Amino acid sequence: MLHYSVYMKDADRPWITFVHGAGGSSSIWFKQIRFFSKHFNLLLVDLRGHGKSKSFFDTQKLKKYTFKSITKDVIEVLNHEKIEQSHFVGISLGTIIIRQIAEWYPQRVQSMILGGAILKFNLRSRFLMTFGNWTKSVLPYMWIYRFFAFIIMPYKNHKESRSLFVKEARKLYQKEFIRWYKMTAEVLPLLRIFRQVDLPIPTLYIMGEEDYMFLPAVQKVVALHQSAKLQVLPKCGHVVNVERPMEFNQTMLDFIQLGKD
Repeated sequence: MLHYSVYMKDADRPWITFVHGAGGSSSIWFKQIRFFSKHFNLLLVDLRGHGKSKSFFDTQKLKKYTFKSITKDVIEVLNHEKIEQSHFVGISLGTIIIRQIAEWYPQRVQSMILGGAILKFNLRSRFLMTFGNWTKSVLPYMWIYRFFAFIIMPYKNHKESRSLFVKEARKLYQKEFIRWYKMTAEVLPLLRIFRQVDLPIPTLYIMGEEDYMFLPAVQKVVALHQSAKLQVLPKCGHVVNVERPMEFNQTMLDFIQLGKD
């Protein structure tokens, strides 16, 4: 089972489940824990191979990762903690996992808050995927991560996010990076479904104004999906929960509380 942390406020309080992105860990939510633990029960997971979940898997047997297996990892934790329903919050690749959970287990998802959401790859992001695929077995994975970080988060005000991105990625290792990277073959068909299917689950996208690689696709999808809303944070890049934590937290709280009315 995945390593996870629980912050219990009250048994009757609603739950929020936090899902980090590739190369990260549950520690990226440090600017959300204190704020939301006052109002909700919190569940933070470390995805397989990340954070403290490294030692929980026999990597010799798990030679191939799939979004299906990653999704089941998260659901296994919810079942273990007897969490029937939860709000789900994700960042970057974590938003893909949450959207997949909503596709297969809609009864478990009260709402989705998707930060720095990935719904489509533009030409630049497709180039990054191709470059990573060509070099993943040749170059040290940290070189690739640093390159990705500067392309996705290029501005001076993205420095904290870049640093966190690289710092967390150091906790992986080459074989783990390759296992996760091979999952990119599944991404394009999944994203096509996500753009086409409007699930009847309240969904909030929180995007940075400067998230030039992924914001345009989210804007198009929100215009078509009745269940979706979009909040764009000014002077902010991809990792919105780190760059603009106060705005991120309050926007998310308002959305969840509005859904209770």
